[in-house]
Amino acid sequence: MSDLIVERRGEVALVTLNRPEKRNAFSPEMVVKLAAFWDEVAQDDDVRAIVITGAGDKAFSAGGDMGSLIPLMMRTRAPVGPWEEKFSADRKALGRALLRGARFFKPVIAAINGHAHAGGAELVLATDLRVMSSQAKLAVTEVRRGLIASGGSLVRMPRQVPWAHAMELLMLGEPVSAERAQTMGLVNWVVPPEQVLDKAMELARQVSLGAPVALEKTKEVMVRTSGLPLEEAFAIETQCTKENAAMDDAKEGPRAFMEKRAPVFRGRRTH
Repeated sequence: MSDLIVERRGEVALVTLNRPEKRNAFSPEMVVKLAAFWDEVAQDDDVRAIVITGAGDKAFSAGGDMGSLIPLMMRTRAPVGPWEEKFSADRKALGRALLRGARFFKPVIAAINGHAHAGGAELVLATDLRVMSSQAKLAVTEVRRGLIASGGSLVRMPRQVPWAHAMELLMLGEPVSAERAQTMGLVNWVVPPEQVLDKAMELARQVSLGAPVALEKTKEVMVRTSGLPLEEAFAIETQCTKENAAMDDAKEGPRAFMEKRAPVFRGRRTH
């Protein structure tokens, strides 16, 4: 079986980290395939939302595989086999797999079916909406391994939660419960384990009711303006507003509202 499974369910792409026997730890194969998936889905106009989850009920992901990915990343051993060779030839694939520096803006929803530790937690921080099992825990454990959480969480964490919470998670490396993660503002919904994927898919379908370009432009403004002075941020908002206004969907939405019908969004530009 592949270390990464991609399924299409209507306008939603479901991505499953598929190494349940290893708590879905990132293998070289998984990283290479996940990085390639993000590149492909960015160009797929038929996909309006993405749900990412882990196989089984124990873990969303335990992070980088300490027996393969991490030694290759640290260059402490030579690659063995085609997937390790592909990863070793492009170690930056790990950052792309974790959406570090991503330049596409489709909505991404995390279905956190089990523990999300280290790189698994970092991947959660890269998503937009988050559903977490009531039995799961989240932890950024890298400092306990003599490492730095370099998958984006050192930058993302203090932008997403208050400073004291960010420092608690990043400095202590201790797991927090789903309920605590929700209190901190790290996740949106905490549900029983058997409801995690269903809830995430429901959200993806709800998100897909929005106009695809309007959704992407909304996210683009939020991502690109983070930390900028107001004047610069408003300029980006204005730019994205103009770009969205050039779409047929920007006319279809108000028209459908006045005609008391559901809009039909196509993501097409006005000619």
